[in-house]
Amino acid sequence: MKKKKLKILVSLFALNSITLYLYFSSHPDHFRHKSQENHFPNTGNRFYSSENHHNFHSSITSQSKPWPILPSYLPWSQNPNVAWRSCEGYFGNGFTRQIDLLKTSPELHRKNIPGAGGGWFRCFFSDTLQSSICEGGVIRMNSERISMSRGGEKLETVIGRGEDEELPVFKYGAFEIEVNDRKKIGKKLTDDEFLKKYLPEGAISRHTMRELIDSIRLVGVDEFHCSEWIEEPSLLITRFEYANLFHTVTDWYSAYTASRVSGLPSRPHLVFVDGHCETQLEETWRALFSSLTYAKNFSGPVCFRHAILSPLGYETALFKGLTEQIDCNGASAHDLWQNPNNRKTARLSEFGEMIRAAFGFPVDRQNIPRTTTGPNVLFVRREDYLAHPRHGGKVQSRLSNEQQVFDSIKSWAMNHSECKLNVINGLFAHMSMKEQVRAIQDASVIVGAHGAGLTHIVSAAPKAVILEIISSEYRRPHFALIAQWKGLEYHPIYLEGSHADPLVVIDKLSSILKSLVC
Repeated sequence: MKKKKLKILVSLFALNSITLYLYFSSHPDHFRHKSQENHFPNTGNRFYSSENHHNFHSSITSQSKPWPILPSYLPWSQNPNVAWRSCEGYFGNGFTRQIDLLKTSPELHRKNIPGAGGGWFRCFFSDTLQSSICEGGVIRMNSERISMSRGGEKLETVIGRGEDEELPVFKYGAFEIEVNDRKKIGKKLTDDEFLKKYLPEGAISRHTMRELIDSIRLVGVDEFHCSEWIEEPSLLITRFEYANLFHTVTDWYSAYTASRVSGLPSRPHLVFVDGHCETQLEETWRALFSSLTYAKNFSGPVCFRHAILSPLGYETALFKGLTEQIDCNGASAHDLWQNPNNRKTARLSEFGEMIRAAFGFPVDRQNIPRTTTGPNVLFVRREDYLAHPRHGGKVQSRLSNEQQVFDSIKSWAMNHSECKLNVINGLFAHMSMKEQVRAIQDASVIVGAHGAGLTHIVSAAPKAVILEIISSEYRRPHFALIAQWKGLEYHPIYLEGSHADPLVVIDKLSSILKSLVC
């Protein structure tokens, strides 16, 4: 009997050891972070305020949130063999071309010689996306040289404010990097040739990341004074369509990608380099990352030990896929780990799990979501609400008889004999972001007219089914593509105008539920 118990214990120990090995071997970024700490000092420590940045040697406690364990996670370590226009090139780490604009001495930093190493700056360019993720250290932001509104105000207090007031205009020296080479002091970090090659404007009318880098001036140690030092890694982000969920999801994805490509050991802090007012969407920004502040909310020059510049959301595959063909299909990380495929991706599933985990929801569900009484059918509604200072509060209708369709589905569900159905009224404009994500992840079927609220399907469970009702005016591929890239089952109902026949919707819904064994 004792021998049998011993065998069981040994077997359990062996199984646990194998599991841990597989997890850490599939997360090599963890080990890469350790090696990077030797090159970039104190990039993952804490917020620290000091008049003199040489006085930061002290016992430190990290204020950053840890990365959650995600079932769909695959390594983000750089692979120079990522194929052009492959799924990893579009959705993962295709930023394989490293360009060092300013190098410093890691050896001097390792010896903790104050001020000896100076600042550093480099970019990682993606041939597939034609954009760069850039990062640097010992960088000063002079917010008085950035023309824009303060940002972060309550919406009601800034009604009518123009968009131009909210977007940054960078004067030369808005950002500065400390250098020790006297020949470089007073010069620009880069030139037009670099900007055209590695930060192309493309179809973007205002490329604020490019403009920010163009403003960077190199200064000597005697001129480099800070009212505050940020010791932990910080993402600098400029948003454009900040009140629209689809465009904000592209910004979230860009920020997440920049954090992973940079190999950050924990979630970075956010600095919005824009002057937009508060929106409901900031709840998710705060959940995803370690903290959030606005550039104009700092008093005096603030210095970053490690700053990362997140590309614009327009440069992500989520946006580019609207105008160019991205031939990728969603697959499980487990399958891709065993059988890599350039035409499949698990990145969007990983990102959706990140959103769910940020709000404290479980991410290990693999089956069809169900309550104890039956599957949830979520109807995502479009409601009137005040979105931003220039918004009239009225949302353009995409389904003229939306209430009738919803009422018909609810009435049909009450008499559905095959199984009990829970029809959820997705009034997202009156729900917190956390409540919205919960409703999405618990849904077996997600129904809705074409609209930004459907972008939440990035957080849908792996077996969820999407039913989109599409009016003749809004035949756009946004949600069909997201479903494809996540590997979700997707069904469209095309309307001749904006009026839907409730019986047609119910018939399609009934067919979907039968396939779910209901």
